[in-house]
Amino acid sequence: MSHQSSAVSCQLPAARCQLGELREPKWHVLWTRSNFEQIVYDQLASKGFDLFLPMMAVWSRRNGVRHRANVPMFPGYLFFHHTMDSRSYIELRKARGLVKILGESWDRLAVVPESEIMAIQRVHGAGLPVQPYPYLREGQRVRITDGLLSGAEGILLQIKPNKGLLVVSVNLLQRSVAVEIDCALVSPA
Repeated sequence: MSHQSSAVSCQLPAARCQLGELREPKWHVLWTRSNFEQIVYDQLASKGFDLFLPMMAVWSRRNGVRHRANVPMFPGYLFFHHTMDSRSYIELRKARGLVKILGESWDRLAVVPESEIMAIQRVHGAGLPVQPYPYLREGQRVRITDGLLSGAEGILLQIKPNKGLLVVSVNLLQRSVAVEIDCALVSPA
């Protein structure tokens, strides 16, 4: 789905208008009501907006029968790629089921880095099994969920593609030890 390009005129005072800031299409996030992702997607796609709603297959049970269903990878959210202007912002806001466009105002929307969208698009396009995973960041307190260290808690450091460093401390002694761990076995504490 391609978006219709629209000329953007900078209506901000010259001191606040940074060339290219509003003129380049960027990835933004739409927050929808629960289970309205596809409805918002369909409405805005019909208006020519460039949208991305990554889906994943999950097992579901209805009336005792198990079947696979497609659900959004990020429930309640979808992404759009557009050169934002006030007219486009108003058109987006008209979508039934849309709660908010993430950001402060139409000219200061939150931007998702292109590299993150590309990574999600690759995962989505690969057709491999995908599952939700807790968001982890370096420095966060985590708990090991499986394996020899199951139940251990510590601070997650040095995140590599699949590896992290779990730092376990004894506060009374003011000493710590670290062990390399598989990040797939970690959850927020």
